Amino acid sequence: MSQANKNLKYLRKLRGWTQEEFAQKLRIKRSLLGAYEEERADPRIEILEAVADMFKLTLDDLLRRDVSDNKTSYLSRRRAQKLVNGRGDIPFVPVKAAAGYLAGYADPEFIDELNTFTLPMLSGGDYRAFEIVGDSMMPTPSGSVIVGEKVQSLDDVKTNNTYVVVSKTDGIVYKRIMKNNRQKNKYTFISDNPSYQPYTVSSDEIAEVWQAQMIISKANTQQRWDVNNLANLVTNLQQQVSVLKKRIN
Repeated sequence: MSQANKNLKYLRKLRGWTQEEFAQKLRIKRSLLGAYEEERADPRIEILEAVADMFKLTLDDLLRRDVSDNKTSYLSRRRAQKLVNGRGDIPFVPVKAAAGYLAGYADPEFIDELNTFTLPMLSGGDYRAFEIVGDSMMPTPSGSVIVGEKVQSLDDVKTNNTYVVVSKTDGIVYKRIMKNNRQKNKYTFISDNPSYQPYTVSSDEIAEVWQAQMIISKANTQQRWDVNNLANLVTNLQQQVSVLKKRIN
């Protein structure tokens, strides 16, 4: 049953799971999964059935076929099923997948393996969701999910709108963007939290830009602001914008 062992290992790596993560999903010990992958033991039939359900495969696929050679067919079946169902699936990039996303954002196979969800109020666009951490964009709380629509060209970026930016230097960040008129192909990233200073990024460092359309956060995590806090925030932002305009002009 060595083909099944090899398929288990391939499918785990396809999803980017560690042995511990995959073992937890299968409700077995990591050491047992290791034995399966190293062909020191044959997977039990109930384990194979669980894997088949998880990856929408048949037992015959797992037992008799090399699914790595059938990768294109496997992924195409998933894409076709999405189209048949008419769903506007939104791929979700959690924090733990951020590093992998920087390497695989342009790879359709990598994107196909991300978890997805749907929002009935969004349709007809190219959307992606990103989990953000940190307090640089407060009052948007850390751990929020930003749903963004793909910006095809940096020329379409509008000053003071919020964007998720994928860059070679900073990874995945959520910021406001202002084009730097004094420095060609330079963009200034601005945080909503005035404690964080603006900084400049070159356009050739920017891989993707997604304009924020929706923010999803847990209940009771949104920071509450009183009138004085809001007034101070607006004043600080106005001062930052004034300083930036002077530098640019």
